Amino acid sequence: MNIVANWSYPTAIKMGRGRIKELADACKSLGMKRPLLVTDRGLAPMQITQAALDVLEEAGLGRALFADVDPNPNEINLEAGIKAYKDGGHDGVVAFGGGSGLDLGKCVAFMAGQTRPVWDFEDVGDWWTRANSDAIAPIVAVPTTAGTGSEVGRASVITNSVTHVKKIIFHPKFLPGVVIADPELTVGMPKMITAGTGMDAFAHCLEAYSSPFYHPMSQGIALEGMRLVKEFLPRAYHDGTDIEARTNMMSAAAMGAVAFQKGLGAIHSLSHPIGAVYNTHHGMTNAVVMPPVLRFNRSAIEEKIARAAAYLGIPGGFDGFYDYVLSLRAELGVPENLTAMGIKSDRIDELTAMAIEDPSCGGNPVKMTLENTRALFLDCF
Repeated sequence: MNIVANWSYPTAIKMGRGRIKELADACKSLGMKRPLLVTDRGLAPMQITQAALDVLEEAGLGRALFADVDPNPNEINLEAGIKAYKDGGHDGVVAFGGGSGLDLGKCVAFMAGQTRPVWDFEDVGDWWTRANSDAIAPIVAVPTTAGTGSEVGRASVITNSVTHVKKIIFHPKFLPGVVIADPELTVGMPKMITAGTGMDAFAHCLEAYSSPFYHPMSQGIALEGMRLVKEFLPRAYHDGTDIEARTNMMSAAAMGAVAFQKGLGAIHSLSHPIGAVYNTHHGMTNAVVMPPVLRFNRSAIEEKIARAAAYLGIPGGFDGFYDYVLSLRAELGVPENLTAMGIKSDRIDELTAMAIEDPSCGGNPVKMTLENTRALFLDCF
């Protein structure tokens, strides 16, 4: 068999408690003299953000902050961020926060030097080659949650504020030059966010592992990522100050994002439209739709999931794994279904159409059609 694949793997990652102190050195190593720190509104006033700005200021790199970022960042936030970047004469970005801060920060660094609209760089075919790659500013990423893994990703998810559709904007240079993964930054996360972001990491690993595409490196990373979540997410949830658990969850989050180069599936193609229309937390939405998607894909993944269950020390093959997911969700306080999440089924046709258009659906083990996807949505209520 002639196996052909194109692979690229992550970047310089500085993992460990207290390593936020190395932020200025990381910026200087990429040639930055006037970085702009981009984060979300909630994080902006917090002590961890101010401490990061202190590190930059003390090193003579200024104290510039942009935080006009929505939970699902859109092109309006992006335009404001680009304006702040240009007005301040900045030469690089520190993308700081959870998925929203990281995604928008990366996109500001990417778009500040482009002349075309952001939608021209959607992850379609080779559209990324339209970008002027010499005009992309350097990026240091500092995750403050352990979920999206955007710190090691080559894309940003930006919501179109008019159509409410989430678009994946892609370029290889979205990959940050340096990542500071300091678990102490995640200690203050509320329990609900620890649960939601942790389940996001688990969903990334599970969907990448289940994807039918050929990528054995991602397959192995996804499997070990699931093991780390199984072992350490409950610990991080029950004791937010457990640094060992927080560190391992940061690893699992990065592993999930590396692994999903292999593909995502129905969990994400359902949760993206739900999040765009109802502004729900992405990771928590993934957790809510996970069991129905496992049932939906069972015929295609039963043996593969049985192998994963054995590695994870879960008896009972596919059924044992499925029961484990239900018990983990219950332990973490995940809503039982979309109804419990406060979502009504009156826009199901619209959501179904959006799910079929989502790029994630191409990696699902069972081919998604309008008919079976609508039935899958109904199963989530």
